[in-house]
Amino acid sequence: MNIDGMPTRTVRAHPAQNCIDIIDQTRLPHALHWVRVATLEEAAYAIRTMQVRGAPLIGATAAYGLAIALEFEATDARLDEALACLGETRPTAVNLHWALARMAQVLRPLPPSERFAAAWREAEAIAEEDVAQNAAIGRHGLALWKDLIVADGQTLNVMTHCNAGWLATVDWGTALSPIYAAHDAGVPIHVWVSETRPRNQGLLTAWELEQHGVPHTLIADNAAGLLMRQGKVDAVIVGADRIAANGDVANKVGTYLKALACADNGIPFYVAAPRSTLDFACPDGADIPIEERDGDEFRLVHGLDQHAQPGALRQLPAGMDVANPAFDVTPGWLVKAIITERGVCPASRDGLLALYPEEAHG
Repeated sequence: MNIDGMPTRTVRAHPAQNCIDIIDQTRLPHALHWVRVATLEEAAYAIRTMQVRGAPLIGATAAYGLAIALEFEATDARLDEALACLGETRPTAVNLHWALARMAQVLRPLPPSERFAAAWREAEAIAEEDVAQNAAIGRHGLALWKDLIVADGQTLNVMTHCNAGWLATVDWGTALSPIYAAHDAGVPIHVWVSETRPRNQGLLTAWELEQHGVPHTLIADNAAGLLMRQGKVDAVIVGADRIAANGDVANKVGTYLKALACADNGIPFYVAAPRSTLDFACPDGADIPIEERDGDEFRLVHGLDQHAQPGALRQLPAGMDVANPAFDVTPGWLVKAIITERGVCPASRDGLLALYPEEAHG
């Protein structure tokens, strides 16, 4: 995607220096700041603190973090240590565990002397596949948009939640990929962007849409239902952190409420995700672990002060008891379709297996 008119990816790999550069997303939308990650601990910190976020980007960053960890020692013990360190950073986003399992499968059979170079090759392969898969999601999603456009020049109004765009992946995004594809193809499109409390990832969506020139409007989360009722929303599309084998979808908290509002108003609700987000070993949404994050994410509001300096404002007392679940689960029956790199399918076990028949086991 374009940043200041320049095609840019969210990760810059430097294998010769055994490091990567990432965007510190905790400083967006107020500042674009790149951070160097050169140790296992820095990679784990970046994932845990949401300097990088979005399930596909978390997976790619973990893969690079594992490669970085093996520079000076690639024994079985070091490999296990690095896998455990990265694996415990975020519980819900299955891409993290998918990427680490893939890396381990490649590296374990190799002698330690070959693991470091192989780890870098595999991490780069994961990143490149993410780009290609997300571009394919955009193409398949664009075909859906064309079905919704009934007159030449009509603006397609799409709503999204959280950030499932370029910033959540290596490039293109998942939920935003069809939006970018439509915009780049000349389809008049406008995006309603939910702020997505309490981390306000919607501000990141608005920032990247602005960078790429896509018309959009930022809204408070609670305004979504009214806009649907008023007929101002043609479709809702979101990403996912994990999709169970039966089509249930875990995504940023608040997604379920949008799906319910869509059902009440006859609006199609789409989920876009690559293969790495599909968890065929997880029977249904009830089996998806829901991450409970630090309560201060809710108690504090981050922004710029009157001197345009970043800071935090306390909106609740430090001792206030709060709940801060990071995700919720939308049952498959509320999802019009799942868009993957292989095409579009119903949000059901049969639908997913039609695209991924190799996952049928008895």
